[in-house]
Amino acid sequence: MFHNLTGWHALIILAVVVLIFGAAKLPALARSVGQSMRILKSESQAPAADAADAAHPKEPTALRAAE
Repeated sequence: MFHNLTGWHALIILAVVVLIFGAAKLPALARSVGQSMRILKSESQAPAADAADAAHPKEPTALRAAE
């Protein structure tokens, strides 16, 4: 998809972003994008961990002590 993206294309995209959002809002925009990516990453990993816990339930510690 981005095979033909060169340095000039990236500079043009950066210039358009600066014109649209303004230079003052760019740090906040980058911070919010980073936060969103972190949330997306953690949410996509959480269902896999929940499914593994449901497939292999843990024994209660009281039962292990009685044995």
